[in-house]
Amino acid sequence: MTLKEVTLPGPDGQAVTRPCALALAGNYPRALDGLARLLSLDMRVIDPAWIGMKLRKLLNYAEPLGHFMAFVPSVPGGPRRQQVWPSTVAYLARLVIHRYAMLGVLDEAGFPLREMGVLDAPRAGHVSTVQPGRPCPECGNASVIHKDGCDFCTACGYVGQCG
Repeated sequence: MTLKEVTLPGPDGQAVTRPCALALAGNYPRALDGLARLLSLDMRVIDPAWIGMKLRKLLNYAEPLGHFMAFVPSVPGGPRRQQVWPSTVAYLARLVIHRYAMLGVLDEAGFPLREMGVLDAPRAGHVSTVQPGRPCPECGNASVIHKDGCDFCTACGYVGQCG
């Protein structure tokens, strides 16, 4: 596995290095070429929260009889320990997250260290106020409920007919 990296000017004037492409070589299932291409496209989204979200979803991806034992990525000179991984895809995702963490873009859990505000990152304890209902004619979400005698969209605030 190879991660190609690019150095970009940061918002504060300092250079920021980020991975921009994932490449695979050697003897591996060619189906992983599609995954590498898709992740390479996701790496080019300006907000690192996007690639972090994609990689976190892959951490639990399991394949039938695909589990194996491999080293857990750690800092140079750190303890070397092994873990059972559910699939090659999950292991690749962990390696990429670890590289992002080494570059100071994501933490080891795959969450961005600095919010850019482009992607709404999940918050612990955050409760959504959107309630399921009928489709809203204004925003299209299925979130129109009957509130105080009127149709009310819990997503955009649209108020429809009353009565």
